[in-house]
Amino acid sequence: MIKPYLMFNRECEEAFNWYQKAFDGEMILMQRYGEMPANPNFPIPESDKNLVLHAQLKLTDSGIIMGSDGNRDFPNSEKVVVSVELDTEERAKNAWNVLSDGGTILMDLQPTFFAKLHGSVKDKYGVSWMFTVE
Repeated sequence: MIKPYLMFNRECEEAFNWYQKAFDGEMILMQRYGEMPANPNFPIPESDKNLVLHAQLKLTDSGIIMGSDGNRDFPNSEKVVVSVELDTEERAKNAWNVLSDGGTILMDLQPTFFAKLHGSVKDKYGVSWMFTVE
């Protein structure tokens, strides 16, 4: 499944509430950074704990957008990421290896607390991709 992933700088909740109103959408999920398991390699400042880690908004019967707050202002070219949910680790690793060749790894493809594998890469054409295997 492919879903647009929108990146924000401290305004994800505001934007998603606005999109929900515009489309009479259904907020499926809104997780906060403060809900993440503690990780000494990724400490969360108290001021960021209420920011959006991951949101999902159903706009139409088959259309979902996802998004989160980052810790920086994203250039316009990085505000939308193609999020691909794959059914096997093998498929994810294959796509990852092809797209990372000549590209830039933004987050290593690795196991996380929410997925078997998750990572992101900007390909050699400047398109950002996010991979998840649940």
